[in-house]
Amino acid sequence: MRWRLTSGSDGVAVLDERGSRRTLPDMVVPDKAETMTLGPSTPSLPNAPGVDANWTTRLLPYLAPSLRSLLTELLVAQPRLIDEITEIRLRAGRPLALCGRTGDQLLRSVTEEELIQTIHLIAHCSVYALEQEFRQGFLTLPGGHRVGLAGRVILDGGRVKTIHPVSSLNIRIARQFPGVADPLLPQLLAAGEGVFYSTLIISPPSGGKTTLLRDIIRQISAGRPEIGLPGMTVGLVDERSEVAACYRGCPQNDVGPRTDVLDGCPKAEGLLRLLRSMGPQVLATDEIGREEDVLAVEEAVHSGVTLLATAHGRNREELLTRPGLSRMLKWNVFQRLVVLSRREGPGTLEGLYDADGNRLEEGSAWGNWSARR
Repeated sequence: MRWRLTSGSDGVAVLDERGSRRTLPDMVVPDKAETMTLGPSTPSLPNAPGVDANWTTRLLPYLAPSLRSLLTELLVAQPRLIDEITEIRLRAGRPLALCGRTGDQLLRSVTEEELIQTIHLIAHCSVYALEQEFRQGFLTLPGGHRVGLAGRVILDGGRVKTIHPVSSLNIRIARQFPGVADPLLPQLLAAGEGVFYSTLIISPPSGGKTTLLRDIIRQISAGRPEIGLPGMTVGLVDERSEVAACYRGCPQNDVGPRTDVLDGCPKAEGLLRLLRSMGPQVLATDEIGREEDVLAVEEAVHSGVTLLATAHGRNREELLTRPGLSRMLKWNVFQRLVVLSRREGPGTLEGLYDADGNRLEEGSAWGNWSARR
């Protein structure tokens, strides 16, 4: 059975493929421009020790009312989950999944109607206004929370036109950890010169590279006079909106006062655009490696700009097996290589290396930020 969204004088509804109309109850669309709060009928959530529960007040109103009530009751009963949950996954006809750092918790099945209600709330009752976001498979909510989409892909001329119907949602809870780069940043500077070395952060998926990247950007943009680092102009290409988490073009995460963000732009094109138009001292981006990225990096290097980037991998040796990244490493584009893992939790520093692969710092000197929060 397929459904499509519609609206009328009696509120938001769905039409099935036979044209039968069903009104969706209790559909209150969150205000797009303001911070959202839970309704007066929704119990307030306690703060876990040392945890900002702001994500609950900003994110839960986007869920279907029945799912909102279910999660609110659960979080009141188990406040530790407020800090532990990293993703909320909705799959039509399958259990609601709360994913955390140590595993996931499956609740009751999500109905097709609840999934439609949630999509409609996320889209502010206008799915067509988010056509580009549906085409790329994700969108960003206020607060930087990111919603991934899966379902039936509609093609147009061999290219993805949209996803319809959507059968799964992955809501990734945005969290920022200011200060995670504190012990590492002095080692990314030329001693006594206050010059930031071009740096590549390497880690496997969920190893913490984007979190570290974000905090390094914030700190070099703001400056740290106590370690001799002046504030620098940073140009950030945030192709998948994961670093700055822009909503309506405005960063939801703190990326510093001197950072210009090009959101949703392909990395290679974005690097060249910022280089030519914004005059950055540092160019930053996430997950480089394609051939076009290499060409853009080459032009940036010839322009004398410092680079800050991340790449998927376990170590320098693995990157040397990939043509694009291998060329950059052989050119000594990056003077510092930071290798992270999940061995002791996200952000475990396995080693710090110079451009030639010489180890500069043992991982045990830092540990991981999940244990230091």
